[in-house]
Amino acid sequence: MELGSKLVMVGDSITDCGRAQPVGEAPRGGLGNGYVALVDAHLQALHPEWRIRVVNVGTSGNTVRDVRRRWETEVMALQPDYVSLMIGINDVWRQFDMPFVTERHVGIAEYQDTLRDIVASTKPRVREMVLLSPFYLEPNRADPMRKAVDAYVDAMREVAERERVRFVDVQAAFDRLLEQVNTWVWAPDRVHPYLNGHLVIARAFLAAMGAL
Repeated sequence: MELGSKLVMVGDSITDCGRAQPVGEAPRGGLGNGYVALVDAHLQALHPEWRIRVVNVGTSGNTVRDVRRRWETEVMALQPDYVSLMIGINDVWRQFDMPFVTERHVGIAEYQDTLRDIVASTKPRVREMVLLSPFYLEPNRADPMRKAVDAYVDAMREVAERERVRFVDVQAAFDRLLEQVNTWVWAPDRVHPYLNGHLVIARAFLAAMGAL
C-alpha cells in the first residue's frame, strides 16, 4: 500500500460493527469493534511508517442496492486511495428471513450487475479496489442458504476477474477453520462473527494486500 494513503472500507453490519457516525475513524472506537478496527490496529502496530488512514463507512442492513445508492455521497466523496467492499449476505438473507417481502430481495443477477457497475465506475478513480466475499458460517454446503451464499460468492469472483480487481475469498478462509472448530465458536447466528471471526476477515484482507 502506498505511503500516506486513505483506505475506505465499505459493507453491511459486519463492517459497521458500531462505528462512529457519519464517518468512522480512529481513535476512541470510531472504527467500531470488528475487522476494520483490526486492520487499522495491525497497520499502525506493524507498519506505522506507511501512515495508512483507515475509514469505516459500513452500514448495517445494507444490500448491494443500498451501497450503490450511497456510493458517491458516502464513499467516493471521501476521496479514497484504496476502497474495499464486503457485501452480499443481506442480499441472500432477506430471501430467507423475509421470503414474502419480495421488494427487499436482491436476486443474483441484480447483485452481479450492480456490483459490476460499482467496480467499473470506481476503478479509474482509486489506486485499487478490493472485493471481499460474503460468507455464511455453515459447513454443510447442501444447506439452502449456504448454497445461495456460495452462488453469490461466485458472482462476486466473476466480477473481480472480469474487472481485474483483487478478490478476497473470506468464505474459503472460514471453511478451512470450520474443518477444525464448530460454527458456534465463530458466530452466534452463522453471520455476525465474534472477535475471532473478525480476525479471520482482517487477516485475509491484509494477506491479500501484502501487509502480513
